[in-house]
Amino acid sequence: MTISPQIPREALLRMVEAVPQAVALGFKLLSIEPGKGSILTPWREDLVGDPGTGVIAGGVVTALLDHCCGLAITSRSLEGGFLSTATLDLRIDYMRPAAPRADVTATAHCYKLTRSIAFVRAHAFDADPQDPIATAQAAFVLKRGES
Repeated sequence: MTISPQIPREALLRMVEAVPQAVALGFKLLSIEPGKGSILTPWREDLVGDPGTGVIAGGVVTALLDHCCGLAITSRSLEGGFLSTATLDLRIDYMRPAAPRADVTATAHCYKLTRSIAFVRAHAFDADPQDPIATAQAAFVLKRGES
């Protein structure tokens, strides 16, 4: 796992290791730097959508992309006083199914923060980041801390 020294490690680990949905889906933090993050979902039989295919369900990929987007925003905004985010808009283009019995990784980049909105792009892949399973474009509302 790679974590930039400018980012409080405990806050980011909590996002992946303490949020109940992330824990239930087995998310593992891979890397983090300001405005970027990467999370892995290890393949598990209980995450398969169709037992005949052995492919991780699309809903798991959706949750992974959404969570990874939130991680990228948090990594960029921790010093900006943001307390929380909420998904306003999440558009996902599914390009292909994951390979059977394959782990899925998501990477996200928060490319723009305004006073109240964060804009993020992300993609999910199994073996090759250049051959995505899905891509996402998202907007999140930002809740600022008390001044």
